[in-house]
Amino acid sequence: MAQGAQFPAAEDAFVLLITDHADLRRPLARGIDLVMPCRTAAAWPLGGGRPALVVLDLAPPIADAILAETPWIPTLVLRRGGPQRPSSSPIVRSLPATAARETILAGVFAMIEVGANRTRRLEARSAAATGIVTEIFDSAALGAGFQQAEIDRGTDLVLAAVSEAGIGDWLATVWRHDAGVYQHTLGVAGYAAAFGALVGLARADQHRLTKAALLHDIGKARIPVEILNKPGRLTPEEMRLMRRHPEIGAGLLVAQGGFEPEIVEVVRHHHEKMDGTGYPAGLQDGAITDLVRIVAICDVFSALTERRTYRDPIAAPEALATMDRMKGHLDGALMRAFAPVALGRAMAAA
Repeated sequence: MAQGAQFPAAEDAFVLLITDHADLRRPLARGIDLVMPCRTAAAWPLGGGRPALVVLDLAPPIADAILAETPWIPTLVLRRGGPQRPSSSPIVRSLPATAARETILAGVFAMIEVGANRTRRLEARSAAATGIVTEIFDSAALGAGFQQAEIDRGTDLVLAAVSEAGIGDWLATVWRHDAGVYQHTLGVAGYAAAFGALVGLARADQHRLTKAALLHDIGKARIPVEILNKPGRLTPEEMRLMRRHPEIGAGLLVAQGGFEPEIVEVVRHHHEKMDGTGYPAGLQDGAITDLVRIVAICDVFSALTERRTYRDPIAAPEALATMDRMKGHLDGALMRAFAPVALGRAMAAA
């Protein structure tokens, strides 16, 4: 999901008409093609790209199953049979399958605009959040104070973007820009936002979790960039310096004051492991808070699925399997709960 579940760039955008009445729907496809390239298929998944809009012209059970697999893609459902329960999603609309072609085309064009508007909002939020994270890291590197209001605004931007567009599109947008450690920070914060919504955290708790994720690596602002971006294995001395970043980051927050203890704990302990083999304090089991455990999972998964100078990213299922083999490192129950987020099947709360 994290690598490839992205909203298409404008020049690559297409509408996918999924129908078992290909001959009947061919005039509809030709009409859509005048505005945006239209592909026709009999089933999902398509393979070879992600559509900007899906038009579902299938029997209700099959259409419902596809909707469950594509929660973040704008979809127009052509209803068959009796009344259909209206969707609560703002990016899912429906029309009778028997409606005139002109009516259906008008619905398609309206949904294309819905998707375009959502993409513009996502790009704006990503750009603003990247700017805020850049300022936070620059402030940490220079020893300047943090602007709490800006950190909160960045947190709100991540929450709003992931709630509306989903974690896949958030990551795809963030990764269009080469911003190194900032991309990882925004990725971890995005996963935390999606996970918090999935498990039903209250809004204030979602904000605290996402804010903690946004700050978790702030100590890396004080680590030499040649170590952060080194393409090969770190030397023992370089590793010793790298492992100082949790304590450095927590120290920066404590020195300024005003940060919740739970957030400082995440910054200091996100590399602890359940079996006590982590750092910097060797905490284990009950000494590691739930907030720390969640951010640790988001951190490891994000790192595995990101581009790095020294290796290619791995796919989400493989990353989950790798994490599952880290026996004693991560919270098993939270790992199982995180899987739908990792695979892009979780709906965030609006």
